Order: sequence, then structure tokens, then C-alpha cells
Amino acid sequence: MHSKILITVALATTISIPAVQSFTAPTLHNALPSTQTFHRRDSQIPTFMSTTQTDEIEKINPRKEGLALMLDDGTRKSHSLSQNTAFVSGFFKGLGTKESYRALLTSLYFVYDAMESSFDKSDVVDVVKILDDGELRRMKGLEEDMTYFYGQGWEDKIQPTANAQRYVDRVMEVVETKPYLLVAHQYTRYLGDLFGGRMMGGMAQRSLNLDDGKGVAFYTFDSIPDVSDFIDDWYTKLNQLDLTKEQKEEIVDEANLVFELNLRIFEDLEGSPTTAVWTLLVNSLKDKLGFLSSN
Repeated sequence: MHSKILITVALATTISIPAVQSFTAPTLHNALPSTQTFHRRDSQIPTFMSTTQTDEIEKINPRKEGLALMLDDGTRKSHSLSQNTAFVSGFFKGLGTKESYRALLTSLYFVYDAMESSFDKSDVVDVVKILDDGELRRMKGLEEDMTYFYGQGWEDKIQPTANAQRYVDRVMEVVETKPYLLVAHQYTRYLGDLFGGRMMGGMAQRSLNLDDGKGVAFYTFDSIPDVSDFIDDWYTKLNQLDLTKEQKEEIVDEANLVFELNLRIFEDLEGSPTTAVWTLLVNSLKDKLGFLSSN
């Protein structure tokens, strides 16, 4: 009960913390303007505007059709309240201590190594390569973070947990059997990282007192200044992929499996979500009090 209260208070007092809705792709459904928003704007269009301008305002949100809609709906409906609660708890657990946060990044290093190395293979299907934007790749950032937390020679100091290895094994199985299912891994991981990146990085800095700009390279997307526009473009490409109905349904099922694999990675962490939330709360209050006292 106390941890629930702390989480509620912290979410209300810290900056930019929309919980799971901003961190995991299957629950990002309110992050972008809805089609209703476009219709409201359309009702206010002056009569002197050109047809081209009107059409631009009325354009369909790519998230509301095709595979994008199937993934958004298919993953949202399958996640119970207990699953989402576990995700939030694990999310804060990763911020409990530097060791816990480091462990989270280390597991993700192995996952992304498997994912992104597979994208570079010449025989990977075109549908995966089409969605493989260089701006989304995370290995460079993860390598920077590994150097920060482990020092030089970090490659010889880390190894995957059982759950991280299970995730890696699934990626490699998909590559060998049905590589088009990698689309589900791109959707779930990259969109979650992109939407939650600034939030997670900021929270890590605040709760763990990391050196300025250090240890958060994984969550930094400097080459994507406008996240909403980038996601719209990504969803448009997703909807244009040459896939059968059966393949699309398989991708939705795989996305749900990826969500479960991510939950298992959180199970490996030893940090306390309550401690992390309390630290965030205290540091946020200190910031605000310091701001007030200086004015």
C-alpha cells in the first residue's frame, strides 16, 4: 500500500512521468493527436484555404489503420492490469540503485546486440530493413554506457542473465525461422525506447545522481528532434510493408511475447521500486524548494 502511495505522489510531483504510457509501445495510444483532433481543426478551416491545405489537415493518422492499428490494439487488449502494474514496478526497480540500473542496461546490451547484428545480415527480409532507421539504433549508446559503468575492458566483465539470454535466444530463433517477426521486436523495443527515452534518462539522472550526461546514452535520441513526426513516418512505413494477413497476425502475437520477455528482464533486478520512487520524490522536492528559495 505504501509503495502505491509513493508511486502516485512521485508521478504527480516529478517532471514528465506519464508512467507506462510513455515507456512501452503497446500502451502509447494517447501520445499523439487523435483523428478527432484533426476533425476539430477541420471545422475551423477558413473558406479561403486551398484544397491542398485542407487535405493536409484531414490526412489520416497512420496509427489508425493497417498493421500499426493491429499492433496497437492487439497488444493493448492482451495486457492485464497486473501486467502493466508489474511493468511500472519493474521500471522503478531499475532506478533503485546504480547497480540495478547498470544491470538493466547490461541486459539490454545483449538484447540489442542480437537484434541489430541480425539487421545487418544480407539475408534479412526487406520488411525488417525498411524499418531499420539508423536514428533508432541503440548499440553505440549502450557501449558508451557500459564504458561509464564498467570502465575499459567492460566486454570481459559482463554476461547475460538467464532471462536476458532467453530474450536473445528468441531473437536468434526468429532470425533463423521467421525473420519478418523481427518487426514485432522493432515495434515494441524501439518505440518504447523512443517515447520513454527522455523520461527514463531524466529519472535516472535525478534518482541515481549520475555524472552530468553520463550513463544515459541509451535513452538519448539527439538525432530525432521531433518524436511525433518521426513516429508518424515510421508507422506509415510499417503500414506499407508487403505482408500477408497471417504474417501480420503473427507479428502481433510476437509483440505480446516481447512484452513478456521484457517483464522477465525486470524480474532479474534487485533494486527496490519504493526506494527509487522515494528518491525521485525527495530530489524533485529539493529541486522545487531550491527554485522557490532562489526567487
